[in-house]
Amino acid sequence: MRAIILYDSHTAGGSTDKLIDSIGAELAKNGAYVEKAKCKATGDYNFIQDFDVVIMGAPIYYLLVSSQLLGALIQSNLKQNLKRKKIALFLTCGSPEPMATLLYLPQLKMHLVRNRILAEKIFSPQQLSDPEAIESFAEELSENYKRDTRRRNASMQWTDEALDLLDAVPSFFRNRIKIATEEYAEEMGYREITLEIIEEAKAETGGL
Repeated sequence: MRAIILYDSHTAGGSTDKLIDSIGAELAKNGAYVEKAKCKATGDYNFIQDFDVVIMGAPIYYLLVSSQLLGALIQSNLKQNLKRKKIALFLTCGSPEPMATLLYLPQLKMHLVRNRILAEKIFSPQQLSDPEAIESFAEELSENYKRDTRRRNASMQWTDEALDLLDAVPSFFRNRIKIATEEYAEEMGYREITLEIIEEAKAETGGL
């Protein structure tokens, strides 16, 4: 699994930054490759095409998700590049979890209605440095990603011609193309991947 953590934080080296590093370390223990990137409301997010999972997180300020992350979903090409991406969400918040789940997570989820959300978590101030809370979030994300991958592999068949084409792709692109094609085929209701489906997926996703 290749994961990117997109985050917003008002204080460099603060509690949110430390939490992000801890989440990344836990995912790495489970075999994931993890990078992080700080959000800008008007940034260019084409780079997330290189990742299987996008983890989005930010603190809450004045009853709103921190503005750069929320702004990126509205003002930039982030939402476009999240198409068919698997997502995980976390927020840092001093409010009770039921209140935060009702008021704050929907501010992000309303922009992600077509995405598969693998895990979501409200971290209270006490949990920001709690190894068990961080480990639980990372394990839920990793297990749900593996479960989705197993289910997709079990239900998807490739023709010999399609596999030959996939084998001809350089190894560092092969897995990305395989996953993107299978996720497109799954969304469209296909159960067999042919050369035509690969071309269709390529056209739909802007070149995979």
